[in-house]
Amino acid sequence: TSPPEALARLVRVIEVTPEKVQLRVTTHGAVAPRTESSLVPEVSGPIVWVSPSFTSGGFFEEGEPLVRIDPRDYQVALELARANLARAESELERAAKESKRQQNLAEREIASAARLDGAVTEERVARAARRQARANLEKAERDLKRTEIRAPFTGRVRERTADVGQFVNRGTPMARLDATDFAEIRLPISDDELAFLDLPLWYRDDGANAEGTPVELRANFAGAEHTWEGRVVRTEGEIDPKTRMVHVIARVEDPYGRSGDRPPLAVGLFVEAQILGHQTEDVVTVPRAAMRGVDRLLVADTEDRLRFRRVEVIRAGREEVVL
Repeated sequence: TSPPEALARLVRVIEVTPEKVQLRVTTHGAVAPRTESSLVPEVSGPIVWVSPSFTSGGFFEEGEPLVRIDPRDYQVALELARANLARAESELERAAKESKRQQNLAEREIASAARLDGAVTEERVARAARRQARANLEKAERDLKRTEIRAPFTGRVRERTADVGQFVNRGTPMARLDATDFAEIRLPISDDELAFLDLPLWYRDDGANAEGTPVELRANFAGAEHTWEGRVVRTEGEIDPKTRMVHVIARVEDPYGRSGDRPPLAVGLFVEAQILGHQTEDVVTVPRAAMRGVDRLLVADTEDRLRFRRVEVIRAGREEVVL
């Protein structure tokens, strides 16, 4: 009898060549506005007018009037303040003349020291009253100006809680506003993946206007996938002691700008982010299944035999390994 024929195992083999690889780190996060603010009146009164932009989802420009509060009471207060200032100036003028007259009499030893002291004191009181009247006038002018509430920045109304005819008190929020000049996405990155990225880890004496690391954002909206380009502009000030994650902030300019059929990068949208990392030369990319253990690779030699070769792993992903 002849010995049994040795059957070679069927294997899948790929040829790899050294190349330049752009490392990427994939993470996820939700879109947030650059600035969130409450629109709060600084005076009380009934609302007599609201802008057409002052509605949930409405856009507005910086300095645009959004709400007007009934100004009549504040116009009356302004006139009273002007009248009080005029009265205070008149009283000061009279007190100054009397003080000067008493000084002249005292120099000629006609007036007593007590009468001179009274005149000087009356002048000081009148001068203080004028300062108070001027302060009240400035406050009345500011209060009247505050009856027209303007947008603090270019943005969008997220939520409105006041309308025409409603009486609002000073300090009561009337709306929630979001800035729309750019959006920010808070992205977590594991401690192991930090080595692949050029993150803006600024020191105290570094400038905060660096260009930032490119990042590509992807999200599904209305059954289609869309992309946005942004940059990592800063890292948060601490590493999470429990998860060992570092959070970086990616910024996208003009998230509500029209660009073809792409939807706006709306607040709350959950996105996948791919952050561009280092460019590494003379590396090969192999399937994860070709690895055995942590640092051994199965290689087919010229005799069609499989051999183990120790390799230096740069990055191990779920499906591919960069060596």
